[in-house]
Amino acid sequence: MSKLLIVESPSKVKPIKKYLGGDYNVMASVGHIRDLPKSKLGVDIEHGFKPQYINMPDKKDVIKSLKDAAAECDEVYLATDPDREGEAISWHLAQILAIDMDAKNRVTFNEITKSGVTAGIKEPRKININLVDAQQARRVLDRIVGYKLSPFLWKKVKSGLSAGRVQTVALRLIVEREREIEKFVSEEFWSVDAKLASGRKTFNAKLYGYADGKKIEKIENGEQAQSIVDSLENAVYTVTDIKKGKRTRQPAPPFITSTLQQEASRKLGFTGQRTMRIAQQLYEGVEIKGTGVTGLITYMRTDSLRISEEARAAAGEYINQRFGSKYLPASPRYFKTKSGAQDAHEAIRPTVINLSPEKVKDSLTSEQYKLYKLVWERFIASLMAACIQDTVNVSIAAGDYLFKASGYSVRFDGFTALYEEGKDEEGDSEVALPDMNKDDVLKLRELTPNQHFTQPPARYTEPTLIKALDDNGIGRPSTYAPIISNILNRDYIEREKKSLVPTKLGMVVVDLMVENFRRIFDVKFTANLEEQLDKIGAGELNWVDTISGFYDDFEKHYKKAEDLLDGKRVKVPDVETDVICEKCGSKMVIKSSRYGKFLACPNYPQCKNTKPVPEDEVDQPCPKCGSKLIRRTSRKGKKFYGCSQYPKCDFAAPGIPTGEICPECGGYIIAGIRGRNYCMNSECPTRKKTSVK
Repeated sequence: MSKLLIVESPSKVKPIKKYLGGDYNVMASVGHIRDLPKSKLGVDIEHGFKPQYINMPDKKDVIKSLKDAAAECDEVYLATDPDREGEAISWHLAQILAIDMDAKNRVTFNEITKSGVTAGIKEPRKININLVDAQQARRVLDRIVGYKLSPFLWKKVKSGLSAGRVQTVALRLIVEREREIEKFVSEEFWSVDAKLASGRKTFNAKLYGYADGKKIEKIENGEQAQSIVDSLENAVYTVTDIKKGKRTRQPAPPFITSTLQQEASRKLGFTGQRTMRIAQQLYEGVEIKGTGVTGLITYMRTDSLRISEEARAAAGEYINQRFGSKYLPASPRYFKTKSGAQDAHEAIRPTVINLSPEKVKDSLTSEQYKLYKLVWERFIASLMAACIQDTVNVSIAAGDYLFKASGYSVRFDGFTALYEEGKDEEGDSEVALPDMNKDDVLKLRELTPNQHFTQPPARYTEPTLIKALDDNGIGRPSTYAPIISNILNRDYIEREKKSLVPTKLGMVVVDLMVENFRRIFDVKFTANLEEQLDKIGAGELNWVDTISGFYDDFEKHYKKAEDLLDGKRVKVPDVETDVICEKCGSKMVIKSSRYGKFLACPNYPQCKNTKPVPEDEVDQPCPKCGSKLIRRTSRKGKKFYGCSQYPKCDFAAPGIPTGEICPECGGYIIAGIRGRNYCMNSECPTRKKTSVK
């Protein structure tokens, strides 16, 4: 009996076919095959919000191939991804291929391994219409909001803008944080630090309060701090109290989608999109030397911390063999999944515990290896024994004042022998203190007053924004990376090093949306809507009723906003720069086009001067005149390196000059990728051979 099994990704075809054998023909839908039309709303609002799906034009050949294959097979199995999107794709496939909706032909694979695939194929079920409805509800909601509000922004601000039900809320968080920072008034305060010695070892202690134990709440200025220092000129520093204790540090749980994106950003510098792209590759399967194509991690879109007992046992055995039995906890460690999580899949973990990162390193790209190592180590560490630390807190009297110092030493490293979670913000680091006893007299090496200022709340970075979205229930694991990517691509925010900073345009869009659609773009309202989508997926709510309740309120606000802003436009303030227009002497401003940002004269149309935005300087000087080189962006969005003295010097190159001259033609050698440098002269004979080493 011939069988057809349809997956989403072409990269899954080969390993799954290998695991299932010759009875199965495995093909890929290459993602969605049906969607709402781009040219119109595609939702029949008057008749129950019925979606008007069409076959995607670019999937014409795929659909034909699937139909032909299905016609020749006795059974068809739908094995799209195990989430709402995958369920909806299976539903669309069933409609296109005229498959019985009541047939048990839906299978899911939590991992692309032999055991995962064979287990999944043994448990076919019906398509879960509740999950399909939840996906439809989200798609229809997003289409209504986007299709209505994007043209609204075109009329009121400028063409080409977009508003999204969830992305606008994420943008609102960033804008509101920026305004908190702008309003923040920094206050001065001082501290007094003593560098003390016990024997030959030194350590730092901080002024805490008065000798009677009362804390000094604030040293307001340098005069107060210096007065304290002066009063301690001849003081004797005596240990008055030593408190020793023990603390236990538990490991972080295995990754879910949000924490994987956060940690990959902290430790690897990966964006959310990059992380998910690499994770998809590791899930779908990589060619491992001596093993063949193997899915290295479980499904990467999950908010569950559940771990299979089989994986737990395998990890325990590995820990025992590599580290010893003392690195296993006294009882198995279980992690509690937060309320509201779908719990459809396990946490993200390696599929084969014994395939350590070092064993597969030669089969992976650099970025695949880094991410797999992160997943593997986090999972193993999550099931290891806790780290035990000995703590010590020392009180030191000096004159009328009391200083304190704290530190720790590691009694048992536990899980930290393998892995420690990254941090978004570094706090004061504790250090090991020398051995001391009560009544010991310490020697003062240095007494220093230090000026400080209270700091505003930190700007969001990608990991902290993802955490905020996750904590507030905004979006779902699969949407975090696209949300950030969308608001970056729309020029609503910019990256400044690691921080996400709203642009003038982003602030204008948020102000306009929140002022006129405050409830729609409220954080709690958006989170509540996500809960309703979850309830639709669980069969507890009707999706049409849910959308109807949303739409009635939305339409009322939309009509009111149209009336209030009839004929009005909102101006986006220009960002003025220090670059002087050489034609009229004005300070140039930053403008945006479909090709990116550029400098323009503010006196347009009287002065039409434009030029690229100067970007980061690089260390290598211009090989033509010796001036600084600047990384620039052309009007068409291409990156290049040009002389800072342009137009006096017209040097420009697609890479950074190495300072070397081509021995073949005398041209400049520029740095290429992976260390392969080449001559920038396109006519150079070396360009037709191999790159210059």
